[in-house]
Amino acid sequence: MTIVIFDIDGVIRDVGGSYRRALADTVEHFTQGNYRPTPEEIDRLKSEGLWNNDWEASQELIRRYFLAQKFAAQKLEFLGQKANQNSALNLPNYREIVQFFQCRYRGTDPHNWNGYICSEPLLLEPQYFESLTRSHIKWGFFSGATRASAEFVIKQRLGLVSPVLVAMEDAPGKPDPTGLWQTLGQLNSDNLEPVIYVGDTVADMYTINNARQQQPTSTFLGVGILPPHVQKTSESSQAYTEILKAAGALLILANVQELTPDVIQNLSDV
Repeated sequence: MTIVIFDIDGVIRDVGGSYRRALADTVEHFTQGNYRPTPEEIDRLKSEGLWNNDWEASQELIRRYFLAQKFAAQKLEFLGQKANQNSALNLPNYREIVQFFQCRYRGTDPHNWNGYICSEPLLLEPQYFESLTRSHIKWGFFSGATRASAEFVIKQRLGLVSPVLVAMEDAPGKPDPTGLWQTLGQLNSDNLEPVIYVGDTVADMYTINNARQQQPTSTFLGVGILPPHVQKTSESSQAYTEILKAAGALLILANVQELTPDVIQNLSDV
């Protein structure tokens, strides 16, 4: 019996106008409106495989912006020119970044969310999981999203009852595979079944690679999903496909529902 574990952001829901928008807003805010990262720049950062957490990704883009400003100022001084005083601004602390990000993503009301999360398009139908269960395929979720955010989509919006979920608060961030092991434990895996991890980022693929290294006698397979924002042109789709393949994805799909029970069985037989 195969086990399929799903990432959530970019796989179950489209976060191009929510998490990524909040990330860009945060970077723009803390650079005093001087820099707003493009989707392509965010993708390039995430292709490094280290920035699955969008709070940390925001902090890193802010840090890089100010480092670039500092470098430019030093270059001007070396050339005997007056440097821009904005290059001396101090970096915001991590807590400030998280608070601003959450006000954009969750909204201003902590009890009734009214932020970007409320308008996230879903990328599948609940019946998809029913088809997996009918085919005797175990499934669960391992996500870098907060538990509240993850449960908002899989419980409230998809209506899934008591799904297995390992979220941000439960395990170290990807590509550390600890959360994958925890998910398998909750699914009562005997470590003999093939495991498929479905994600949309390099960090997701690195996670399954790291799991394979830690337990080389088991079968771990990575399936990449193209997030909606890269499917706007064939060029961006192909470029992102190559990135996921290079990171270790065995199969790349445009939508998670293309990972049917038959496809899962074929992958498990490889």
